[in-house]
Amino acid sequence: MGCDGGTIPRRDELVRTKKKGEQKDKDSVRKFKWRHCSISQSRLEKPIVACELGNIYSKSSVLEVLLDKDSKPASAEHIKGLKDVKILNLTKNAAGSVQPSKGDMYLDTEAAEFVCPVVGLEMNGKYKFVFLWSCGCVFSERAVRMVKSETCHKCNTPFTEEDIIVLNPEGDELDQMRTKMEARRARTRALKKEKRKGTDDPATASNEPEAKKKKPSQEKQSKVLAGPSINLPNNGKLLDPAFAKAAATYSVAKDGQKTEVYKSLFTSHKSAKMRQTAHWVTYNPLFN
Repeated sequence: MGCDGGTIPRRDELVRTKKKGEQKDKDSVRKFKWRHCSISQSRLEKPIVACELGNIYSKSSVLEVLLDKDSKPASAEHIKGLKDVKILNLTKNAAGSVQPSKGDMYLDTEAAEFVCPVVGLEMNGKYKFVFLWSCGCVFSERAVRMVKSETCHKCNTPFTEEDIIVLNPEGDELDQMRTKMEARRARTRALKKEKRKGTDDPATASNEPEAKKKKPSQEKQSKVLAGPSINLPNNGKLLDPAFAKAAATYSVAKDGQKTEVYKSLFTSHKSAKMRQTAHWVTYNPLFN
């Protein structure tokens, strides 16, 4: 079996083995997932938001998708409006290693831009991070587990277990976040329906004061009847003085509440026919 020169072939030269598929670099995938928008796949830009499933987006990308629904990816179908996302309250990494390189300094490309404000862990995907749906503050899961509290460690806002959402979940955690999202939305719909039903319930409305139960038309009518009224020849209806002058059948000469001195100022008065000069109020050119 020797070749020229007495060489002996190796096994991989004689037997063709199946080539392995291309393997992804787990570290590169992790870095990309925590530094880029889940919709546009571009670098995250502030303000940074997250949905109820824990996916991270740039708010500008979410607005573009909401305006152009034809371009909405399948991963963002659950986002119907800005109420379905929450602005993240992130803590800046004080190390400053994420600054642009100037050529004369050491640049740590592995450093994360944000950290946990409680225990100082970097938000780079190596550690599990969560955010609170009630306020949007971001912490590491270790901080939430170690420091037991019913209020946020950063802004002191109350929260419950359902408000804790894992960022960039995978596998079973993603299913848990989806279950929480459906339960939260169902509870919100039920509260809105109950509130709307309470306002339409006649039993609830009967307990309100009589002043609040009056309709605007009734209030307006009561104000008109309460003020001074005038009898007009138009079927004997009672009208407020402010509206009586606008009626087609109204005449100052027929108004019983006006004095003769006041009526004499108008051309409809009988004394106007005897005047030979212009009217001193209206300056009617009829008498010039």
